[in-house]
Amino acid sequence: MTPDRLSRFARHIVLPEIGGVGQMALGNAHVVMIGCGGIGSPALQYLAASGVGRLTLIDDDSVEASNLQRQTIFAEADIGTPKAQAAADWVARFDPEIAVSHHQTRISTDNAPTLIAGATLVLDGCDNFATRLAVSDACVAAQIPLTTAAVGRFQGQIANFAGHLSGHACYRCFVGDAFDATDCDTCAADGVLGAFVGMVGTMAAQSAIRVILHGAGAPGPLADPQWGRLHLLDGLAPSLRTITIPADPACAAH
Repeated sequence: MTPDRLSRFARHIVLPEIGGVGQMALGNAHVVMIGCGGIGSPALQYLAASGVGRLTLIDDDSVEASNLQRQTIFAEADIGTPKAQAAADWVARFDPEIAVSHHQTRISTDNAPTLIAGATLVLDGCDNFATRLAVSDACVAAQIPLTTAAVGRFQGQIANFAGHLSGHACYRCFVGDAFDATDCDTCAADGVLGAFVGMVGTMAAQSAIRVILHGAGAPGPLADPQWGRLHLLDGLAPSLRTITIPADPACAAH
């Protein structure tokens, strides 16, 4: 690590829970991010700031004026630009040493295995169940951990799944097969508070960091990936409670 990089990540390195070993693990990590919107924006900012060395960004949408209320990496000048491209441009400006690539496409059962290949971790913040299940199934098949985060009005959900490990749940174990559809509630119809989406995206970034540190054998509770523990965030109270998702023996992904 060069002196400039040591200085940049000094506040991480002095944490015993991260240290030099953990920071090197972050620098060697490859995170594939599904969705660069309300959850993806703050998650991307904090993963990039933490020193994740390689990012692959996947989104088929373009920036709209209504996105600017919560999708914090975009500005008015980005309106009409594909989100994946604008997000990759943000990363390049923020830290030119991060290897970033982007795909302006909707991830599906057909292309998911190719798009996530070689990832250390997949972080999914997309807005429909069909995509989430396709990503989860691909992660199980490729033996890649999955961080998933979602928001519905003032309810947030964040979890790490390792469905490829024996006895551990995957995302499909959580929601079942009934949601293999593109129809779902949208923030356009229901509304959403930008600051709350930012809280969920930031928690997703920290959950992803847990997985990366766990893989590097870092010490301490921060390196506990908390597999299958679903954190439910109530933005109105505010409050946080956690439930454990058991592995489903009949899950189609296993």
